Order: sequence, then C-alpha cells, then structure tokens
Amino acid sequence: MSTDTHTSHSLSCVGASKDWMTANKQKLNDGKTDVLLVHSKTSSLKPVNLPLLVGSVAVNPSTTVKNLGVLFDQHLTMAEQIGATCKKAFYHLHRISRIKKHLSSSAVSQLVHAFVTSTLDYNNSLLFGLPDTQISRLQRVQNCAARLVVGSTRYESITPHLKRLHWLPIRKRIDFKVATLTFRCLQETAPSYLTEFVTRYRPARSLRATDSRSLDLVVPLANTVRYGDRAFQNAAPRLWNSLPPSVKSSSSFSQFRSRLKTELFKNAFNV
Repeated sequence: MSTDTHTSHSLSCVGASKDWMTANKQKLNDGKTDVLLVHSKTSSLKPVNLPLLVGSVAVNPSTTVKNLGVLFDQHLTMAEQIGATCKKAFYHLHRISRIKKHLSSSAVSQLVHAFVTSTLDYNNSLLFGLPDTQISRLQRVQNCAARLVVGSTRYESITPHLKRLHWLPIRKRIDFKVATLTFRCLQETAPSYLTEFVTRYRPARSLRATDSRSLDLVVPLANTVRYGDRAFQNAAPRLWNSLPPSVKSSSSFSQFRSRLKTELFKNAFNV
C-alpha cells in the first residue's frame, strides 16, 4: 500500500473521530494529538515520517505515545511501558519498606497488593508473548515484593515464598488475564470489539460430547510471528485451547477463575 493511501486512510480516521466527538458534544484538541507509526524493527520497508494534518495542526510522528496510561513504542516491544511499571513499583516498594517496622504483616501485604501488585497487573494482557528478557524485569519486582512481605533476604530462593504466598509468577498472571478475557468473550460479557475475535471451533463432522475439541476455539493464521501471534485474536484461542477441559467447561466466571488459577499455579510450581 502506498504512502498516499496510508495518509488518506489516516486523515479519514481523524475526520471520523472529530465528527463523532462533535456529535457527542466533545472537542478534539488538535495540538495535543499524538501520532505513532508502528513497524517492525527488522523490516526493510520503513514508513515515511510525514506529519499528519489534524485539523489545522501538522502533527509529527512520535517514537512513544501514551494511551490509557500505557506507553506504546513504534516497534511494540513494550520496553518503555515495562520500564515505567518497574520504576513506579520499586518506588512504592521503597516507601513501604521504610514504614514496615511500624506495620503488621497483614498491613504490609495489603499495601503491597494495593500499590505494587495492582501496578504489575494493570493492562498486563498487552505483554502477552513478550520474550523472557522483558518479562524478567517485572518478575524481579514481584520477587522483591514477596521478600518484603515475608521478610526474607535477597539471597534466599524466591520460589518457596511465592508458593507459600500463592502468588502466580508474572508470566502466569498475564495468561490469567488473557484467559479470563476469553471466557468473558464466550459468555458475551466482554466488549464487542473483543468478542468478535473469538469463534468456537465447528468441526466438519459432529464430535462426541466427551471430545475435548468441542470446547476449542478457532485459531486464525497470523501474518507475522513477532506481532501477529501476540494479537488477541491469535493469542486468546491458542491459550484457551491449551487449557484442560475441566477449566474450559466452567459454568460461571467465579468457578472459571478459581479453576484457572489452580491450573496455572500447578504449572508454575509443578505441584
């Protein structure tokens, strides 16, 4: 697709957004609009950094933009977001550690959950499929939080403490978020823009009721491995299909969450 075609499509989207906001008695601030051109770091075809006309303002593309508190970079590595998350979480850990001697163990645990765990979990579904080099940065934060709660030293193995606290590791917490979103899509309680990406598997011939494939979802083909496999329409069905039938056949959201956490906990700690 040519650069002119991309530009015309972008201008059409901007115009449609301005029309929608006008119809809903809102105003788009042209000068505060950010533009992000997402492309592969290894691709030989680089986008042309032409300014986008938003109203009467020409907006130049940025390398990083923030949307709903999440930092997106032009290669979708999420490195900026992970760095900001780690910085914020360590800041809260430091402040909690300074007053820990004045608090009970339950109060310390509540503060860690309120300020640190919530920070690690915020929009963590966007981190699905990232390499271990990125996830390990968040895991170090959780390890420090666990040591603060239990009062252990940095030289002790963290696995027994995470196991005793019944905390899922970061990678499993991301899987938990994506799986619960998928269940809500199947129950039609999720937003329509997510529900439309989830399709139940319909075999060419009827399957026995006990066949586990009857609970599976369709996994569409991805154009690229680096980005396509991380998209919700690909990631959600692949993760869902890897779950055991006892989890996928849950009748309620609370039952699904309980069974899912038990399954992910067993996988994380081999129990």
